[in-house]
Amino acid sequence: MNVAIADHVTFLSRDREAEFERVFKAHFKGLHAYACTILRDDIMAEEMVQNVFCRLWEKTDHIEIKESVSGYLYRSVYHESLNYIKHLKVRDAYQTYAINQMEHSNNTAHHLELKELEQRLDKALKELPEKCRTIFQMSRFEELKYQEIADRLQLPLKTVENQMGKALRLLRLKLVDFLPASILLFFLS
Repeated sequence: MNVAIADHVTFLSRDREAEFERVFKAHFKGLHAYACTILRDDIMAEEMVQNVFCRLWEKTDHIEIKESVSGYLYRSVYHESLNYIKHLKVRDAYQTYAINQMEHSNNTAHHLELKELEQRLDKALKELPEKCRTIFQMSRFEELKYQEIADRLQLPLKTVENQMGKALRLLRLKLVDFLPASILLFFLS
């Protein structure tokens, strides 16, 4: 579809939705295949094409298409895909950095702090009421959802929610002097 910017504004003002749908249907498969060749991931390729069409829909009045709509769409999918690849590289680099940092921080002091935390957490857990402790352990250590815990223990869901809230409050109180608040909230929320 070779539409200059003037035609673009005109057709969208006459029947924006119908024209958008026509452009979408005419170009989606080709754009998806193109994105697949760049990303080698069918699902992410579809997401990149959808992102481009969403932006086109949202910013129709502000986008200037100086060549064909097809050329604009292919260039947009190309850039969207490259940005996604850059994002993956940054994420992977950060993960590698974080893993290296964790490996390097495995020194004696870290092990002692971790051991002390484990002991304090174990002691704090033992001091919880039995039902409260059981529900907390099922949620945090077995990674069960509240409904699964309620089903297993044959308790109302609200009871499980209340007991988890109680366990978290008690554990925060017992461990508050040991950990900075941000770390404590991370482990107990």
